[in-house]
Amino acid sequence: MKPSETTKIFFDAAADRLEISESVREMLLMPQREVQVQVTFERDNGELATHTGFRVQHDKSRGPMKGGLRYHPEVDLDEVRALASLMTWKTAVVDLPYGGAKGGIGIDPKTLSVRELERLTRAFVDQIHDIVGPDTDIPAPDMGTDHRVMSWFRNQWEKYHGFNPSVITGKPVEEYGSRGREEATGRGVGTLTTKLVKRIGKRPEDTKVAIQGFGNVGSHAAKYLHESQFPIVAVGDVSGTYYCPNGLNIPDLLRHTLDRPSKSLLGYDKCEVLPAKALLTLQGIDVLIPAALGRVIDGDNCDQISASIIIEAANEPLMPDADRRLTERGVTILPDILANAGGVTVSYFEWVQNRQHYRWSLDRVRQELDKTMLDAFENVWQTAQQNQISLRSAAYMIGINRVRRAAELGGWA
Repeated sequence: MKPSETTKIFFDAAADRLEISESVREMLLMPQREVQVQVTFERDNGELATHTGFRVQHDKSRGPMKGGLRYHPEVDLDEVRALASLMTWKTAVVDLPYGGAKGGIGIDPKTLSVRELERLTRAFVDQIHDIVGPDTDIPAPDMGTDHRVMSWFRNQWEKYHGFNPSVITGKPVEEYGSRGREEATGRGVGTLTTKLVKRIGKRPEDTKVAIQGFGNVGSHAAKYLHESQFPIVAVGDVSGTYYCPNGLNIPDLLRHTLDRPSKSLLGYDKCEVLPAKALLTLQGIDVLIPAALGRVIDGDNCDQISASIIIEAANEPLMPDADRRLTERGVTILPDILANAGGVTVSYFEWVQNRQHYRWSLDRVRQELDKTMLDAFENVWQTAQQNQISLRSAAYMIGINRVRRAAELGGWA
């Protein structure tokens, strides 16, 4: 099943409850613009390399479009299309004045030197600079990109359009970035995990957590949850699953990854090491947080999952069949369009600061992030309870309804 088909299944389930007509569904689902470009850059050995870049602009009914730039071998137009639509519903769920977009290049950034990565990014900007901007479409970091890539992007875009740091978010703090942006998605995941666990009557200290993925999102979520007294019994990346039934030493794990150029967990030997795929189906887990790639929980492995709570820190980690079966089993699933919205929320704060030519303190960023995420959670929770539906359906209903209303007030144009 294609990513866009997965997204449409979740969309249609909510649209059915909202009794949205077929013509309006078509309008809401269809991207406003899809761009595919040739990205050619020079390798360090003097050879030319050519890859395909994408930017999909899904909806602008509620404001400028917003979405990350992803560098990953599996990037293709359908994936970018699906992620762009997710951004539309995500920004609406947390009530940001944005629409959705997404972009990327089908390449493995680990195969590039720093200078090659920079040349790739600047070549991409050369191709799309005229369709992005602070009032139209504002990119941000995603899988395979970081604050350095955002800085190169901004610098290249400004060569065409002049100084305007609000063209992109996720920049280094020294380059008009926001404090707290790097930790934002993981902090949001941690905040909502804590809220959900307490809402259903569990205590953090009695709730065992497993986190798949220990990159930016997973590591910051682990740090926040560890500080909130959750026993994190397993974390994992491509190198394996690192397991301790009584709880891992998260500060020690973080130090280990910081000391390695690859930021990998590889080589950590102070716990039991299991195969990477073992993490999702570990027994005795209360909360499972997939924070790596999407589409990792499907019909083949969902019945082996022991967790009673799943927090979707990654985009689309559950396939529709798995989502249905787990929900029928009573598993509480916090959907990606709410759970991982902390990143775009602080990106919005960064954009606001850039437009104001003013800088917020880290405390203010965290306070505003926590308030935004918790307000959105409360809205989704109450909608789910009142309608006796899943949190996913509630989140989609809220997001879709807000976008539909904005489009209607704008004259459907």
